Amino acid sequence: MNQEFKINNKIINVYIKSNSNSSLPMIILNTYGNEGLNIFQECQNINCQNFILMTISNLNWDDEMTPWEAPNLTKKQPNFKGKANIYLNELINTIIPQIKQYLNNIQINITEYIIAGYSLGGLFALYSSYKTDLFTKIVSASGSFWYPKFLNFVQENTISSKINKIYFSLGNKESKTKNKLLQTTETNTKNLVKIYQNQAIQTIYEESEGNHFQNATLRMAKGIKWILERK
Repeated sequence: MNQEFKINNKIINVYIKSNSNSSLPMIILNTYGNEGLNIFQECQNINCQNFILMTISNLNWDDEMTPWEAPNLTKKQPNFKGKANIYLNELINTIIPQIKQYLNNIQINITEYIIAGYSLGGLFALYSSYKTDLFTKIVSASGSFWYPKFLNFVQENTISSKINKIYFSLGNKESKTKNKLLQTTETNTKNLVKIYQNQAIQTIYEESEGNHFQNATLRMAKGIKWILERK
């Protein structure tokens, strides 16, 4: 089942994997393009448990996925504007309530909200869990944890007490780059894993073959599969 909505100029797609289940977890996935359907289909290919996938596209990616202002990776691109808090407020107070009402109308109940993302979307997924208690689990595939001062932010703040599982993954060549910031991605991600494991949050880190752009759909689907497993 697939239903599309337009809310505040953003494109929302709702996919439902269910065998007539009336109560399902919902994964919220911010997407750079319209890759949501491919990820949903890949989840079915690898036999994920039943769930609702809500994807949001047509985002101002570099601004709405970033927590504070920072220089971009190249001087040719505008600086990151750090509008994650504004977008998170829109997501929680406008987008999710409308989708929840739609699901209620077709008699589907949301059991929990899981936040997921790739690249800057993975950064946003983790950051948002410091700003709201809505989410219970996080999927961050190739998360942009090179982002300036993000590791300091994590060390100085407390993640929501509702978070009980976190999935991290990276390509094993992502930090093999000339860019000094991007070189920190692997080290920072592994430090995050240690932080959350020390907080007794069930946390896993997986590496895949390739760079940031290889097998992105499968990487996200694998994260969703793991996060949905009842352990």
